[in-house]
Amino acid sequence: MQYLHTMVRIRDIDESLDFYCGKLGLKEVRRVDSDKGRFTLIFLAAPDDMARAEADQAPMVELTYNWDPEDYKGGRNFGHLAYRVDDIYATCQSLMDAGVTINRPPRDGMMAFVKSPDGISIELLQKGDARQPAEPWASMENTGTW
Repeated sequence: MQYLHTMVRIRDIDESLDFYCGKLGLKEVRRVDSDKGRFTLIFLAAPDDMARAEADQAPMVELTYNWDPEDYKGGRNFGHLAYRVDDIYATCQSLMDAGVTINRPPRDGMMAFVKSPDGISIELLQKGDARQPAEPWASMENTGTW
């Protein structure tokens, strides 16, 4: 068995690509438009996974945009996507600077949560050992849910 991708439905392609690619740093690997099915699929990979994503079409996130409007509720019941990052503090600061709310700050130097524009929880995990607790993260309160 081999993990291939996780699919999440999105409401707005531009807004979602701004979040996943522009802010989170994923890269678009391929895109499929289906006139008959009335949808667009956009496959994204983390930078360190690009070679494998291009060769094996895995591991990726599949953004599914249905052309006919739908109201997607309850993104939290999906669970979450998880990404390992080189520096949890720098990643969270970069996301905050880009206007992303840090729902669960990395108080422990190891884990944080943010949400996509469609309410999908994204877990960020420190690569290797946890970083030493540091401000402003150590005393930052949770915001909303994750």
